[in-house]
Amino acid sequence: MEAPLQKLQDPLLEEHGITLWIKREDLLHPHISGNKWRKLKYNLQAAQEQQKSTLLTFGGAYSNHIAATAAAGKEYGFKTIGIIRGEEHLPLNPTLSFASSCGMALHYISREKYKLKHDSNFLQELATQFNNPCIIPEGGTNNLAVKGCTEIIEDIAIEYDYLCCASGTGGTIAGIIAGLAGEKKVLGFPALKGGEFLQQEIEELVQNYSGHKYSNWQLITDYHFGGYAKVKPELLSFMKQFQEQHAIPLEPVYTGKMMYGLFDLIQKGYFERGTTIVAVHTGGLQGNAGFKERLGIEV
Repeated sequence: MEAPLQKLQDPLLEEHGITLWIKREDLLHPHISGNKWRKLKYNLQAAQEQQKSTLLTFGGAYSNHIAATAAAGKEYGFKTIGIIRGEEHLPLNPTLSFASSCGMALHYISREKYKLKHDSNFLQELATQFNNPCIIPEGGTNNLAVKGCTEIIEDIAIEYDYLCCASGTGGTIAGIIAGLAGEKKVLGFPALKGGEFLQQEIEELVQNYSGHKYSNWQLITDYHFGGYAKVKPELLSFMKQFQEQHAIPLEPVYTGKMMYGLFDLIQKGYFERGTTIVAVHTGGLQGNAGFKERLGIEV
């Protein structure tokens, strides 16, 4: 499966001598979107090989990963269970309504208990309670996810200098770093405030997968807009203008912040003239309906 490259035409790019391509991972699948497709691909294969009939995973009430796992379960014949952080709110928001419509059973746990999502004893409890499902971590990030994300770079058939992507749990950028094996330069744009903590987690993911440590990447932590899923008027204004000009939809949690940050860096002269950049559109557009419902924000 290939994600097309789309070249942007923009006065800012012309002014600074920058060539910018968007890798449209958001077009890989209508519901298993972008990096979620990459992360789930080998996890689903492993579940089939282990003859597991149920997928169990974790997420918040607006999680792209929850929506994608539910859709993947429906499409590939798995039962799905979502362990959802926080209390149940009815009616269901658009994300959880979609997951439920795909057949996902939703189980809510307290935020305190949710912090145990990596604890081996807690995971064993869940395995016992739900008849030994295939357990996929929050955000889908594990070694198999990193393997899937190495494939993001395989169909980029142009010469480029930088590859950029948004970062949540770090699995996508870890796969890109491992796949490039020290070539090119990679910029990650964390969606969380204090995203510096991802540095060590990404290093560990790359090391565990590839056995190597690479230094051709860095995190740009200045464009979180207050924290995960937080927005400000200037971000929403940029996204609206971007979609009007380029006919590419963004979402405010990941891709909107990455593209805002990238355009701001270009404006500030971060990149040399003649630089070619590929920015990965990791999807997640399903979350826009939740923003509209929750905050009354049209995105």
